[in-house]
Amino acid sequence: MARTIGSHGPKTMEAIRKAGLKLIYEHGYEAMSLRQLASEVGIQVGSLYNHISTKQDLLYDLIKVHMDELFRQFDEVLTGVQDLGPVERLKAFIAFHVTYHIVRKREVFIGYSELRSLEPNHYEEIVSLRRQYERRLLDILEQGEAQGLFKCGDTRVAAYGILSMLTGVCTWFRPHGRLNKEQVIATYCDQVLGGLMPQGSDQP
Repeated sequence: MARTIGSHGPKTMEAIRKAGLKLIYEHGYEAMSLRQLASEVGIQVGSLYNHISTKQDLLYDLIKVHMDELFRQFDEVLTGVQDLGPVERLKAFIAFHVTYHIVRKREVFIGYSELRSLEPNHYEEIVSLRRQYERRLLDILEQGEAQGLFKCGDTRVAAYGILSMLTGVCTWFRPHGRLNKEQVIATYCDQVLGGLMPQGSDQP
């Protein structure tokens, strides 16, 4: 068993989150027990209840923290490009999404694979947040189409296709693989813009 740590305070909650991410990522939400979680953190099972009420609360907390951080970081990026045109903002979106999903691989995996395990009220809240994030991409695509820069057809379908492709980086990217992060981002930018921009137009 890991070394027993103090059972109060934000450091313990962070340790619980870290252990919860690891165990759910490796074993799945249903298979993970609170006893297993407490052992991983190095505290008594009863001490967990100073921080979480149920296993469901932990899952919701992990996904909600992930979504809050996703928005926080994206808003920082958006501030730097909000005065640029749709093409440059789409490139910034692609770079952010790929980078975040490489760095936060476990959070992203759990956010997708364990969404079904959330209770209805938690599920609806997280789905609403995901739709708000999707809306950021939709806004870029709609503005680009309105300016004649993009030819999306159905912008919502285009957005879902782009998000699926970009999010897939979690499953195959390796830090020491053949392509580095910057090369992957450049490739995705070329592919996305090549598919959206009318034939004969030049990418900026």
